[in-house]
Amino acid sequence: MARDSAHRPVETVDTAFDVIELLKRTDGAGITAIADELGLAKSTVHRHVKTLESRGLLVQEGDTYRISTWFLDYGVHVRNEHTLFPVVKPKVDELAAETDEKVWAVIEEHGMGVHIYGAEGRHSVKTHARIGQRTPLHQFAAGKAILAHLPADRIDDVLDQYGLAAQTDRTITDRDELREELATVRDRGYAFNREESVVGVHAVGAPIRDQSGVAVGAISVAGPANRLRGDLLTDELPDLLLGATNEVEINLAHS
Repeated sequence: MARDSAHRPVETVDTAFDVIELLKRTDGAGITAIADELGLAKSTVHRHVKTLESRGLLVQEGDTYRISTWFLDYGVHVRNEHTLFPVVKPKVDELAAETDEKVWAVIEEHGMGVHIYGAEGRHSVKTHARIGQRTPLHQFAAGKAILAHLPADRIDDVLDQYGLAAQTDRTITDRDELREELATVRDRGYAFNREESVVGVHAVGAPIRDQSGVAVGAISVAGPANRLRGDLLTDELPDLLLGATNEVEINLAHS
């Protein structure tokens, strides 16, 4: 019984984070809207919101509550303290300047890909990707590069937990097809994304591995499909990425 209690969620904490998630998703809401959306009593929502506001985690604008910049402080701190960040940032900046495209550094956390840093080249295009975004690993190049270089049982856990939802009609949603793709990624050392996360955008991603060969992150280069194609996509960018990730791996091992 004690063991079950130890793993039971604390309802008040769960509710507080449900409120925070809702405010993030809606960019702010009032007590009534929060209560209706979460199926809670207004008095319960009011207590949670006022507690969060008193701790500086929410701000009130009229009848609307929004997430405060406390979360920015937390996020920047976590990103800056991550072992990979200070090593990978200069290489991402260098690749963006060299390719003139958008370059991202991504890590895996709780089975999702998290964008921790990005740099724009002169011809970068805007997409939905942003720092802090969490994306299913199978949907994009850096994610597949990471997923391919995780232990087999970890891959199974990720796929069992999140499934294979489609982001576009080109996203791989069949487990056997994905496994074949991941085997190819392991053999050649990099992954492609051909409009699998954003229509009209191609990308290539390569893993950053620790000394045991397990991925600790990845770097990707993304751009318009009509520009990132042919030898540029299949040969030139992969060569640049493999050189960059190898350098990061060496620096990481000796940092």
